[in-house]
Amino acid sequence: MTTVGWAGAFLSAVFLLATPPTTGVLGQVDHLVYATPDLQVGVDTAEKLFGVRATPGGQHPGQGTRNALIALGPAAYLEIIGPDPEQPKPAGGRRFGIDDLKSPHLLTWVAKGKALATFAAGAAAHGVDLGAVIPGSRKRPDGVVLSWTYTDPRVVLADRLVPYFIDWGSSPHPSATAAKGVRLVSLRAEHPDAERVQKMMKQLQLDLVVTQGPKPSLIATFDSPKGKVELKS
Repeated sequence: MTTVGWAGAFLSAVFLLATPPTTGVLGQVDHLVYATPDLQVGVDTAEKLFGVRATPGGQHPGQGTRNALIALGPAAYLEIIGPDPEQPKPAGGRRFGIDDLKSPHLLTWVAKGKALATFAAGAAAHGVDLGAVIPGSRKRPDGVVLSWTYTDPRVVLADRLVPYFIDWGSSPHPSATAAKGVRLVSLRAEHPDAERVQKMMKQLQLDLVVTQGPKPSLIATFDSPKGKVELKS
């Protein structure tokens, strides 16, 4: 009989939620974060890249940001996130280093999760500190409020190659109402210390392949109406 660790049991349960099932790292992706210093610029840039206009997502109360979304499959999406002009800048600055950005770019990824407090405690016990598990919410343009829990996005591990983890609870997954037409076909990473980063992925039972490279980089490849598109962080 095969024995799985704490993370393996957790992720096996998560995979049962996917319909149809997607194997490997693509089945672990909840969303990719495409950060921008100006949301309109980010949406316009993504439309030029993919040929798809992102759907307005909503405001993140107290965070000073808002987003727009493009579905990447039945349970994954691209989040274009930027400053919200209707909200003041938070005292600690906006998440993902948005205040210092000069142009839109792929920043990081977020993995599917459940029972995150238990999962984060298990990760910490195995040497990977994901930080606190905190709540989040936003209101869609149609008035529906989405709420979730996630590991702290201000924690940066392995130059953001280690993902954040999110649990949508009873909220509908954002991909259901996001603009369609784009599909994520591969996700991989490069890092100067690839062996160390790959070990962290293994501890978290994540299937992201990390190879040696001159600088930390998350590399996502998409099929789109404009053909194959590759983004690098």
